[in-house]
Amino acid sequence: MIHKHPLRPDRLRQIPPSFSWLDHRLVRHQLLRRADPPTWALYLFLVTVADVQGLSFYSDASIARHLSLDAVALAAARQQLIRADLLAYQKPLYQVLALPEDKKPPEVAVTTPRSAQARSASDILRAVLQGGAL
Repeated sequence: MIHKHPLRPDRLRQIPPSFSWLDHRLVRHQLLRRADPPTWALYLFLVTVADVQGLSFYSDASIARHLSLDAVALAAARQQLIRADLLAYQKPLYQVLALPEDKKPPEVAVTTPRSAQARSASDILRAVLQGGAL
């Protein structure tokens, strides 16, 4: 058995005055494999800024600036979290949802751009906002 000890006892984490957490089931249920990095960046941002009920009302423009995402990438990340049943959204309000207790959230298809297919930005945004794949 490995004996654990703090490597930097002067920097032990403590519960901050503001409320935030990440659920271990994100790792145990292998959820991190089910979405792309911008999606998890959005999730981390929302978990960090949300209140105790998981609520946040940061604007899309502000979130996009903080995460260096464009509007299409932000909308795609938000849709992945909604399809994974990890997020509820009704503009301007976001709610980070509790992970289901009894089962893993549904699979989320990670979409990657196809360089051989040219599509207009409006077609891509429409598909993302309607919950479709790119």
